[in-house]
Amino acid sequence: MKLCTFEVRTALGAVSRTGVVNGGDIIDINTATAWRLAEEGEPRPQIVADVLAPGNMLEFVQGWTTSLAHAAKTLAMELPATGLRGARLRYRADEVWLSAPLPNPASLRDFYAFEQHVKTGFAKRGELVPQEWYEMPVWYRGSHQNIYGPDATVPWPRFTEKFDYELELALVIGVAGSDVTEAEALRHVAGITVMNDFSARDVQRREMKVRLGPAKGKDFATALGPVLVTLDEIPDLYNLQMTARVNGEVWSEGSTRDLYWKFEQMIAFCTEGSRMEPGDVIGSGTVGTGCGLELDRWVRPGDVMELEIEKVGVLRNVVGTR
Repeated sequence: MKLCTFEVRTALGAVSRTGVVNGGDIIDINTATAWRLAEEGEPRPQIVADVLAPGNMLEFVQGWTTSLAHAAKTLAMELPATGLRGARLRYRADEVWLSAPLPNPASLRDFYAFEQHVKTGFAKRGELVPQEWYEMPVWYRGSHQNIYGPDATVPWPRFTEKFDYELELALVIGVAGSDVTEAEALRHVAGITVMNDFSARDVQRREMKVRLGPAKGKDFATALGPVLVTLDEIPDLYNLQMTARVNGEVWSEGSTRDLYWKFEQMIAFCTEGSRMEPGDVIGSGTVGTGCGLELDRWVRPGDVMELEIEKVGVLRNVVGTR
């Protein structure tokens, strides 16, 4: 299933809804489920649908097992164009605007799991990769408040001269857990999406000399999208092509098969003695060659960044003015 958050423009402003991509259409899964419940004789269909298949993606993910089951049951029916009180169930893709599939994550952990990217980063500082990197999958906490979606313009922070993109795959957690084993880890995952972990490289370089962070150099923006794809749609999580284009030119190419640390290991390590919650986002870290820092190439205001991951789609963003 491909899930999204979409906006509908109304006389009262934009309204965000949880959607399911169905061919060329987007199904409002909350209003569609309310219609199905009414057809089944439920006396309070909309109230019940708001619990079983919420119109807010974070709430949908927080009830993941139930939400997904009811969404699947609804999609198995022949849906009309409109439901209760004339509410629309189906939209053409060109009638709506996609937001980040999860606009308000509960948290954001970003790992550092591609060896080529790690080696290149340390080499540029004249250092070798620490042995500890090979002993445990490390991560930092990103900002989960500053999330951008597809086609959004991402502001250039006034405090940096080196704005950078980073091509990553992200998981969204759907089932809470602590001390999760590697064998059970993927059962806690709602789905995957493309992630652009924007960086202020000059600030990051300075702050990491203090041996803490990154923080300010990463804290200003992250993009997610275009959709959240459930794992049953992914034949092999560790064989997905990853590509970044700037103004149509390919800058970066890689694959999830190059991950040194697998997502099962990341989840097991970060939940040891700790807890993850539905709506948490876990980033892979940057694929090898997947950023301007590695390439000594830098995006400029007005540039169009397109990050693509096989089976997921293209996350397109524009670099804002300085």
